[in-house]
Amino acid sequence: MGTPREDRADQVATVIDELRAEYPDSSVSLDFSTRPELLIAVILSAQCTDERVNSVTADVFDKYDGPAEYAAVDRDELAADIDSITYYNSKAGYIQGACEQIVAEHDGEVPDTMDELTGLPGVGRKTANVVLQHAYDLAEGVVVDTHVQRLSRRLGLTEAERPEAIERDLLPLVDVEDRKEFTRLFIDHGRAVCSARNPACGDCMLEAVCPSSKLDSKVDLASGEAWQ
Repeated sequence: MGTPREDRADQVATVIDELRAEYPDSSVSLDFSTRPELLIAVILSAQCTDERVNSVTADVFDKYDGPAEYAAVDRDELAADIDSITYYNSKAGYIQGACEQIVAEHDGEVPDTMDELTGLPGVGRKTANVVLQHAYDLAEGVVVDTHVQRLSRRLGLTEAERPEAIERDLLPLVDVEDRKEFTRLFIDHGRAVCSARNPACGDCMLEAVCPSSKLDSKVDLASGEAWQ
């Protein structure tokens, strides 16, 4: 078991520094070229891999040009276009409903406030945070996906379980300028090392400060000897 920093803000700073060094090329993994495409990709990504989303949107983004076309298409046709995505019927409805509202109430532009975004069908706070951060460079909140939810608890940054409560705990800990990168780094580390079922603690650069480490001892890298 590792020993976290006494102050949670210091723990966050240490974690970010270590993850930056480990993942220097961290970037958003969804493919998009416009703000509407980002919104649609994030809606599709719920309970679905980014790889699957990217494989579907490669064709969908070629077929539809902007919110007005998504709003006008027959919903069954849109659902058929994304039918390899989980919950595709529901997501087709969300996409079409969001685009109808964007056209009717926002002059065809994806809104740039939390309240307006979360007023769109299928858009919760997580999706809104992604859009604000990556479409408008506004880090009002912290994106809490499944990786951030898992790692923030394992690293002792929160005891909360629900994403909304976790975000409230993280907001005073993560500097505004670090918030976009914070989530990307946690996603990279969650995929590469700190998986849900079998975290590779022995390969983790955060093991020394992780109170959830499965290791009973540490290894002095200089000597190769274990110490308690």
